[in-house]
Amino acid sequence: MAARELRAEFTDPTEQEIRLSVTLTDTSLIVRRIPPTSSSSLSSSPSSSSSSSSLVLSLADCVGCRACKDEEGALVCAFFYPRARWRCLGGGESARGAPRRRVEQRVRVVRHGDAAAELQEAERWARALTQRAARLAALTHGGHYTQVCRARRMMVLVNPLSGKGQAMALYTGPIQRMLTEAAVPHTLITTDYQNHARELVRNADLSQWSAIVILSGDGLVFEVINGLMEREDWEEAICTPLGILPGGSGNAVAASVHHYTQEAPVFGEDLLLSCGFVLCKGLVCPLDLISVRLSSGLRLFSFLSLAWGFVADVDIESEKYRPVGAIRFMVGTLVRLASLRTYQGRLSFLLAADESSSLTSSSPPPTLQASSFCSSVGSGSNTEHQHSSQHPATITASDLKEHGPADDLLSPLGEPVPSDWTVVDEQDFVLVLAMCHSHLAEDLMVAPDARPYDGHIHLFYLTAGVSRSALLRLFLAMEKGTHLTGDCPHLVYRRVSALRLEPVTRPGVITVDGEQVEYGPVQAQVHRGYARLISG
Repeated sequence: MAARELRAEFTDPTEQEIRLSVTLTDTSLIVRRIPPTSSSSLSSSPSSSSSSSSLVLSLADCVGCRACKDEEGALVCAFFYPRARWRCLGGGESARGAPRRRVEQRVRVVRHGDAAAELQEAERWARALTQRAARLAALTHGGHYTQVCRARRMMVLVNPLSGKGQAMALYTGPIQRMLTEAAVPHTLITTDYQNHARELVRNADLSQWSAIVILSGDGLVFEVINGLMEREDWEEAICTPLGILPGGSGNAVAASVHHYTQEAPVFGEDLLLSCGFVLCKGLVCPLDLISVRLSSGLRLFSFLSLAWGFVADVDIESEKYRPVGAIRFMVGTLVRLASLRTYQGRLSFLLAADESSSLTSSSPPPTLQASSFCSSVGSGSNTEHQHSSQHPATITASDLKEHGPADDLLSPLGEPVPSDWTVVDEQDFVLVLAMCHSHLAEDLMVAPDARPYDGHIHLFYLTAGVSRSALLRLFLAMEKGTHLTGDCPHLVYRRVSALRLEPVTRPGVITVDGEQVEYGPVQAQVHRGYARLISG
C-alpha cells in the first residue's frame, strides 16, 4: 500500500530567504523553489509542485539520508547517485547507461524558535526518506532478493597491493564516503600476504558481521570463498553475503555485478561507483559455486572460471605486466597471439537440463533465508585494523578436512565419465573456458546471459584451426558480448552442469578464478545458490 505523501516548506541552507516546497512520494523527492510572491507551499496544488522548475530526485538513486544540526538550525541531508545529472520534468534525455554521479540535496527546517522540535522534524523526514528508498529497492527487485541487516558491521577487506596498488586510495576516497552516507557500519581490514584473507574468514566469529566486502581483484574473492568453505560451520558461513568492489586488474566479478543491473558497461572509477552504489543498497541474491577437483584430490571452490590453454596462459604470463593495470591482459593477448599454441586433450561434460531452451534460466533461484545473516547483535568500533606481516601458510589437500556439498554428478578421476555425459573426441584445442559469471574482465563479456544463480557452468571451447585474425576478432567482439553471433566454426558454447578436462599436452597451465593450480586432469560441478552475493 502506498505511503502518505509528505509535504512541507523548508528553506535553502545557504540562503534563508529562499523558500522551498518539498514533497516526498513513494518514488521521488521533489524540491520546488517558491517564488517570493506565491502563497505557502502547503496550500499549493499538486500541479504547481510538479511544475517545470521542480527538481525531481528518484529514490531508486538514494543511498541514504540523515538529519544534522549546525549553527543555523536543523538540516535534512539526502545523498543520491543518479546515472546522469537530474533532469527537469518532461525534458532531457534518458539517464540509462550513464555513469553515476554524486548529488547531495540539503534543505533546512523552517526555524520557529524550538531547536529540539526542528531537529525532530528533520529526523522524521530523514527516516521517512531512508525507509521509502529501501522499500522501493526491495519492490523493484522482486522476491529473489533480501537485504543485508544494518544491525551488524560489514567486514571490508582491502588488499593494498592489488592492481596498481591503489586499493587503499579507492577506499578512502569514494567508498568510505558512500558507506558513511548510507549509514553502513563497517570495519576496514587490510591483508598482508597471500591467503591472509582465507585465514581470517576461516577463523573469524562471523556472528559479528553482516557481510564481507572485498575491495581488491578477483584473487581475494577466491581466498574468501575457500576460507568460508573450510570452516566446520561451512553451511552457515557460506551464506554470509559477499560485496564486491573493483580494486584489481581484471575485476571480472565487479563487472558482472554491474552487468546484472542491466545498465550499459562502465569502467574504472565509474565501475567502482556503480558497485559501491549496489553495496549501499544491500540487496542479496543467491550465488552459484563450482566445486573443482584436482588430480591430487584437492578440492577447491570456484566462483568465476576454470581455464586451460590460451586464456590461462595469458592470465599467468601477463603477471609480469601487472604494474600497468588492466592493460596487462591486452599486452599478454597480443604476445600470445604472435606465437599461437594448441593444446591436445580430452573434454567431457554433462549438458544442463535446459541446455536446448533459452539461455536465461526460467526456473526460480534458491530461496534466501534472511535469518541466516540478519540476526541483530551488538556492533563494534570502526577502527581500522593493520595486521603485522608474517609468512603465508601453504595449504595442501592433507591440511584441511574437506567440507561442502557432495559432488553427486562426478565419477572419480581415473574412472570413465557417466554414460549420460557428452565426450568430445581427443583433439587439439586453442582454449577451454568454463564460466559462472558474465565477465572474465572489465572489458570481456564472455557469457552475456549468465546470471549469478542460474545453476549453469557456461562452457566455451575453441578448436585448432582458427586463424590469429579470427581469434583477435573473437576477443574484440567479447568487449560487447557479440562473439556468439559471429558464426565462428571453431567456437563451441554449451551450458553444462559438470565437466571433466584431461590435458595430454605437457607442460601447461590451468587456472581456477585466475589462480594457477596443479596441472593435470580436473573436473568440476556446479552447486546452485550455495553462496550469497550483494547484487542488483
